[in-house]
Amino acid sequence: MARFRTLLWLGAGLAAAGALVAVAVDELRTARLQSAFWRDLGRDAHFSVAAGPSDALRFPRSGPYDERLGYRRMPEFIERLEARGYQVTEQARMSPRLVALYDHGLYGPWREKNQAGLTVRDCRARTLTQTRVPQRVYERFEDVPPLLVDALLFVEDRHLLDAEPAQRNPALDPERFAKAGFEQLQRALGLSRSASGGSTLATQIEKYRHSPHGRTGSVGDKLRQMTTASLRAYHGGEDTQQRRRQIVVDYLDTVPLGARPGYGEVHGVGDGLWAWYGRDIGELSRLLADNAEGARATEEALERQAEAFKQALSLIIAQRRPAQHLQDDGESLGRLTDSYLRLMADAGVIAPSLRDAAFKARLKWIREVPPAPRPDFIGRKALNALRGELSALLDVHRTYDLERLDLEIDGTLHAPAQATAAHALMQLRTPEAARAAGLYGHHLLGTGDDPRHLAYSFTLYERAAGRNLLRIQADSVDQPFDMNQGGRLDLGSTAKLRTLVTYLEVVAELHGRWAGAGQAAISAWQPSERDPLGRWARQYLLNEGDRGLAAMLEAAMQRRYSAGEGEAFFTGGGLHSFSNFDRTRGGPMTVQEAFRHSVNLVFIRLMRDIVRHRMYGEGATGRQLLEDPADPGRREMLVLFADREGSAYLTRFHRKYKDKSPAEAQALLLKGLRRPTAPRLASVLFSLEPEADEAQLQALLVRELGRGAESPRALRKMHGTYSALSLGDRGYVARVHPLELWLVGYLRRHPGASLTEVLDASVQERQDSYAWLFKTRHKRAQDRRIRELIEDDAFAQIHRTWQRLGYPFASLTPSYATAIGASGDRPAALAELMGILANDGRRLPKPGVTALHFARGTPYETRLEARVDNPQQVLAPEVAQAVRRALADVVRSGTARRLYGALPDENGKPIEITGKTGTGDRRFQVYGRGGRVIAERKVERTATFAFTLGDRYYGTLVASVREPYAARYRFTSALPVQLLKSLAPQLLPVLRQESCSAPEGS
Repeated sequence: MARFRTLLWLGAGLAAAGALVAVAVDELRTARLQSAFWRDLGRDAHFSVAAGPSDALRFPRSGPYDERLGYRRMPEFIERLEARGYQVTEQARMSPRLVALYDHGLYGPWREKNQAGLTVRDCRARTLTQTRVPQRVYERFEDVPPLLVDALLFVEDRHLLDAEPAQRNPALDPERFAKAGFEQLQRALGLSRSASGGSTLATQIEKYRHSPHGRTGSVGDKLRQMTTASLRAYHGGEDTQQRRRQIVVDYLDTVPLGARPGYGEVHGVGDGLWAWYGRDIGELSRLLADNAEGARATEEALERQAEAFKQALSLIIAQRRPAQHLQDDGESLGRLTDSYLRLMADAGVIAPSLRDAAFKARLKWIREVPPAPRPDFIGRKALNALRGELSALLDVHRTYDLERLDLEIDGTLHAPAQATAAHALMQLRTPEAARAAGLYGHHLLGTGDDPRHLAYSFTLYERAAGRNLLRIQADSVDQPFDMNQGGRLDLGSTAKLRTLVTYLEVVAELHGRWAGAGQAAISAWQPSERDPLGRWARQYLLNEGDRGLAAMLEAAMQRRYSAGEGEAFFTGGGLHSFSNFDRTRGGPMTVQEAFRHSVNLVFIRLMRDIVRHRMYGEGATGRQLLEDPADPGRREMLVLFADREGSAYLTRFHRKYKDKSPAEAQALLLKGLRRPTAPRLASVLFSLEPEADEAQLQALLVRELGRGAESPRALRKMHGTYSALSLGDRGYVARVHPLELWLVGYLRRHPGASLTEVLDASVQERQDSYAWLFKTRHKRAQDRRIRELIEDDAFAQIHRTWQRLGYPFASLTPSYATAIGASGDRPAALAELMGILANDGRRLPKPGVTALHFARGTPYETRLEARVDNPQQVLAPEVAQAVRRALADVVRSGTARRLYGALPDENGKPIEITGKTGTGDRRFQVYGRGGRVIAERKVERTATFAFTLGDRYYGTLVASVREPYAARYRFTSALPVQLLKSLAPQLLPVLRQESCSAPEGS
């Protein structure tokens, strides 16, 4: 009985095992069970896109593909953009099943993009530019030459496209997987040193796209690759034939093939052929298609076909170790490719004739990647500015990385108007076009002036939908340099516009402080004698009946200043004189008249009054410091002065001596001594070598003077006297700046010391060098230096007000000459000021990028749009309106009057135009003794017009010429005024006919 039961159990076990074997065999033959499993698992893994932010979204954590296309950084991008005024308007929603897959480290079964990149559109959704990486791809399986498909499958995955079973799982090749597993076991037991991989093409794609660094780091990584590949395979149903064909396309298009200098990362066989062999994928397809169609080829045609096939096959092989195979001269890869050619011919994959012809072809890299066409810098100038804004928004600083993001952006540029402006500016290089635009004449181009040397820049904004929108940003510089935003240009008298705004702001401040005070309080207010604006404000408020701000600003515009040139001005640490462009305008005139005709001397004196108000006005420290010698603040200011000026001298001396050896530095220092004497030489020696003995002193005297000390006693006395002097006294005796003596000595003991090290080591020496200044008998010298510091602080205050209104630089030149352009400006920054004035003192948002659409068609899809925030009031409306009236006066009666009534609107009525002109020369000057200019070089001549056109458009137009041609031209700001008169009639109809948005207030 027991024996019978044993036989019964054994029979049942054998039956069960047989059943399992039968099921396994059937599964290998049909893939019935796994196809149903993966189909059901991925059935509910989907996503959709809806309005507003999503609460069901996951982003990838690693993988070269996710990094390159920007998917991994999207949470960071979204956070940055939201902090900069953008909001999510549309975003993908993942289904619960898809969220669960991502939470388990898997990827959803959606079809990923083989090609992606940056797309930029204008305000009417026209595509301005589109980057696609990789560039050369197969769109469909039918486009791939069968010979290339056969080669790929032979090398990588021979059963991928087998017709049976139709439900075949491309993520799993049982035979290959079993073999790889057995070899891995042998390796783990120490029975073998190597093991082959079990990856199919489907799992390889998952690996190089999504695994960390594109590698399989663990068994878990491998399982994730296989699981995700299986989910993708059955997402369209149990029949995987179409998906398997797509895997071939995906792999050929995106397989990583290392990187090539001059090209960057290479993805896909198409880009690989171009980067290493200079062959286009279309040419490859034509050559290989001949063989696939069985055409009888001539020997020459067969050689071309064989060479192309061998090149493609070499890249399929090289993908396993691209860093190894694609870095030498191609010889080793050629031998490996030849071995595959033999195997393929033996297996009947290729014909023997093709094999033999391919043997003769030698793999040889092209020396350099075929160069891309030279960019059209003029046509792409605005586009590059837009990319610059995008780079700052996303904190992606390399154009290379930016162009690989899966991103579409909408900008504010108006493509037709942009193209019209760029073309018009470029045409002005010909005399015929310049003459047609009316650019020759008085204050314009002279008869013999060559227009090819001039560069033009044009910026135009439109006020619309509560924002300032950049429509045109063009220049005629056929280089990457952007005149609008790139450099520091001397825009001349446009600085008078900033000065006028600052002046009226001071008046508005005084009005705000005192207009509401009673008559007695105003009478008791005693502004400093050095504060002309404070004293005028007191007088005005005591005597005028209308204390409204608008009335006071109008009265300020009628204040009179001398335009005379006879006065010298102490500013910026020195005595300066200035002149007017029009020497006939030298008498007293109002601020409004001076602004209308751009009179320099009036604005120099106006800037002086502004600076003095900041120095001596109510609440300023200057008055107390200069009038009270006992004020403790004086010493603090003198310490600051000694530190600052000492640092400036050390910077200059370090530049002079930093590359010199100790002997060379000493020789250079001694060469600069005026009439060397024994005391002077002794002072130098003990500064360089504080421990020098009498013998060293004697040797120096003999070498430099030809004689030593008169006697040993005289030598000892000289040694004792000059070795004991302070640093300041040694400098005084030697007639050399004490810090120069100290620096040469310090570099002698610390060769190669950097400027930072020198400044850190010289804190006390800087104070010691100016010890004389702290003595009370030098009050006049103290006052002069304190006044310089207070003036610098006044300019720092003015600078802050300029920055608030868009001034682009970190400091102003602390000189009254800033009022006429000495501190420079940028056209784009000047346009921003015009926008503030046009909007009654409000700074409206001015996004160049209005919308960003990430990852369209993916589970990460997100669209963000710029918010229309409340405008920021940065200037009193009354001040803006007063300045606008002055700008209108410039066009009506002043330096821009050729534009008055020149441009009609849609109804034929004249458009109101306002603006400010400016002409600037930038020169390098060399000064001799007594401040005399002994050499001069004109570096650049610039003419500018900042304008508004009606209540809708505003901007800037600049004409510029650089050395060596700058000295030949005499044009003034009349040139850009005339150019706008010529250009606007071409642009305004284009802007009106293809309007991007409704105007402000409509």
